[in-house]
Amino acid sequence: MLPLLIATDVDGTLLDEDELVTSRTRAAVLAAVAAGTQFVLATGRPPRWIAPVVDALGFAPMAVCANGAVLYDSATDRILSAQTLSVEVLTELAEVATRVIPGAGLAVERVGRSAHDAATPQFLSSPGYEHAWLNPDNTEVSLADVLEAPAVKLLIRKAGARSADMAAALAPHVGLGGDLTYSTNNGLIEVVPLGVSKATGVDEVARPLGITAEDVVAFGDMPNDIPMLLWAGLGVAMGNAHPEAKAAADEVTTPNSDDGLARVLERWWL
Repeated sequence: MLPLLIATDVDGTLLDEDELVTSRTRAAVLAAVAAGTQFVLATGRPPRWIAPVVDALGFAPMAVCANGAVLYDSATDRILSAQTLSVEVLTELAEVATRVIPGAGLAVERVGRSAHDAATPQFLSSPGYEHAWLNPDNTEVSLADVLEAPAVKLLIRKAGARSADMAAALAPHVGLGGDLTYSTNNGLIEVVPLGVSKATGVDEVARPLGITAEDVVAFGDMPNDIPMLLWAGLGVAMGNAHPEAKAAADEVTTPNSDDGLARVLERWWL
């Protein structure tokens, strides 16, 4: 099969261990794009964290952000669509999270019209929330303020915990409130609107182009990539992937530190 669309996770997949796009990976991606193949980023990142990836690639692809909740056109810096958790659902999820995981901090991701829309506070966290990444850009507010408006994603954070354990504890209590996933095992759970995933986000990009799942090759490394790996005609897990992601994939390539994505693309584009 010659893929008509490439969908790839960013961290741990497209980027190497130094959070860079290697020259080999860039060359393979650019060769595919030059041949007319669509290329889509599918990431847990918010739109405001897409610019460095665009710079590293050398072109501005469509981006499925917030694990499928947001469709972002990086070429025009426009949020094309956003699916949100309502205030009612956020409030219910917050009650569940703080009851089931005592001491957990909560945060929400919101989007405006562009990646850096100053009119919309984008990452709000409750007092004492400990960021799971090295580049925190959250604004600390009261829990009431965190929950006062719809959000594309709720983050539940417990420093020192394992995300897999948190997901297992929360799953029986969340019900129809949203879908749980995680992209790191560093004590962080992400909740998106029910039925939303990277698969639904990529499908939102593909359908208007007349591209079906069978025409897609997808790459990922963590549980939040599993729906996309299962949906795509060819789902490829990285050699460094979480065991559950590997089990969901059609094949496993080499790690992100060894140009695993490029090695697969080079079958069709050299």
